[in-house]
Amino acid sequence: MRTSQKIIFISALLISQLGIASDKTVIRLGVLAFGTVNWELSAMQQAQLMETQHYRLQVIKMANPQAGKMALQSGAVDMIVADWIWVSRQRTLAKNYVFYPYSNTTGALVVAKDSPIKQLVDLKNKKLAIAGGELDKNSLLLRALMQQQGLENVFVSVEKQYGAPPLLSQQMKHKRVDALLTYWHYAARMEGEGYTVLMTGNDILQGLGVQEKVPSIGYVFDKSWATKHKLAVEAFLQQTRKTKDTLCTDNAAWQGIHSLVRAKTGQLNQLLRQRYCDGRVLSWGDKEQQAAAQIYQYLKAISQKRLTGSSEVLEAGTFW
Repeated sequence: MRTSQKIIFISALLISQLGIASDKTVIRLGVLAFGTVNWELSAMQQAQLMETQHYRLQVIKMANPQAGKMALQSGAVDMIVADWIWVSRQRTLAKNYVFYPYSNTTGALVVAKDSPIKQLVDLKNKKLAIAGGELDKNSLLLRALMQQQGLENVFVSVEKQYGAPPLLSQQMKHKRVDALLTYWHYAARMEGEGYTVLMTGNDILQGLGVQEKVPSIGYVFDKSWATKHKLAVEAFLQQTRKTKDTLCTDNAAWQGIHSLVRAKTGQLNQLLRQRYCDGRVLSWGDKEQQAAAQIYQYLKAISQKRLTGSSEVLEAGTFW
């Protein structure tokens, strides 16, 4: 083959490859720098699955949940991890966001091993640390349960301290608070150090009559964007499910994210893995979505619409 023909051939090949690359959807995913979603993203990276024939994933780290929501609203990212309550509220504001479940794992109420607090009534006049703010969903649902059990006066008597999970864990360890309502992985770490989980978020929901496991957080994105890039979006979401399954069944894959899990002992490592895997979404259909609508009503009532916004019901189209 002549030199000129070789050049033409190579150029055509490069143009073809560039064309294929340009057809690949770039998914800009905004995630918290310290969130557990990074566990499976790291596993995907190690398995060279950040780019497939359908998508190329670009991970953008966010300082806090609000920064992620602002990034999605401004168009700086295509997808974030958030809850469906926020999606429903945004839909009342003419935002076309949708939610796809990521995890069923919820928070937990933690006390010291030798704590006199054995049931909710024992919280009277105690100090309770709550991860997040006044509108934390676990806190609102706990209050709803205590109201249902005739313990509203107990909840009111509790001295509440809000803050970031790591800080509140330290407050608990230094005995500056009597109980801690926190996110699942912080609760698991406390449990691994000998603390007692008095009640999980799922226990609270069951106490309220919600029997189905309802995902607390998920991937959130604009429906119009997702429809335009449906093949890529569905391929990515499918890959995240497969990666989570791999982390739960393949010891080598789990060991590969050891630096992110940060378990100081083998016992804690196993506990964190168990809690993480318990959060796999194995069923997501009408029953779970109806249960979400039921939870919405509790959150709307107890927050006096401060969390949910003006809508009387969970907005139609919230779920992808």
